[in-house]
Amino acid sequence: MIRVMVVDDQEIVRAGFSALLGAQEDLEIVGQAGNGAEAVATAREVRPDVILMDVRMPVLDGIAATRQILESTTEDQPKVIVLTTFDLDEYVYDALRAGASGFLLKHVSPDELAAAVRVVAGGDALLAPSITRRLVEDFAKTRPVLKVADATLTPRETDVLRQIARGLSNREIAAELVLAEQTVKSHVSRILTKLDLRDRAQAVVYAYEAGVVAPGPAR
Repeated sequence: MIRVMVVDDQEIVRAGFSALLGAQEDLEIVGQAGNGAEAVATAREVRPDVILMDVRMPVLDGIAATRQILESTTEDQPKVIVLTTFDLDEYVYDALRAGASGFLLKHVSPDELAAAVRVVAGGDALLAPSITRRLVEDFAKTRPVLKVADATLTPRETDVLRQIARGLSNREIAAELVLAEQTVKSHVSRILTKLDLRDRAQAVVYAYEAGVVAPGPAR
């Protein structure tokens, strides 16, 4: 059973998402919160596996709440999916930087919502490649390039990181670089470990901000 918490300042949204997810046999709603401060306190109490987190809320926004929840939990950290009404949202970009595992548009279908919860609960990042790449490109170019981490990537790992930043899956990276899919999985795991990143979502952000790939022209 996957334990889910829903955070949104609109009660009707919380109730709707909770009803949709609670109807699934493998999902259990263990908590709700109407702002970021409540989310931090509730997450500490109910210890959810996955949190659906609105980013624009009073008292404490979803970015700060995501950061506080993840920083205060060293073991069995919950996975955070941020919710937004439009895809090019700088709040979402900052939430990914804070450790969120992906984002969803609020008009997502019930099946897509449930599938997203299962994806992140299974340890994968929730990335819609075209939207995520466009989001990161649009906002990464407004940020200073970071100094690349001391943990040096090998040339092959750097190649793999570039493909992750393009939004490619392991299978697609394997085809692109003529590697076995298992080899790609090993490279991805080493990249995340060396750079101290939670998942592929953070790897995409890192790749742009560290200058491994360059943002394209504005769209």
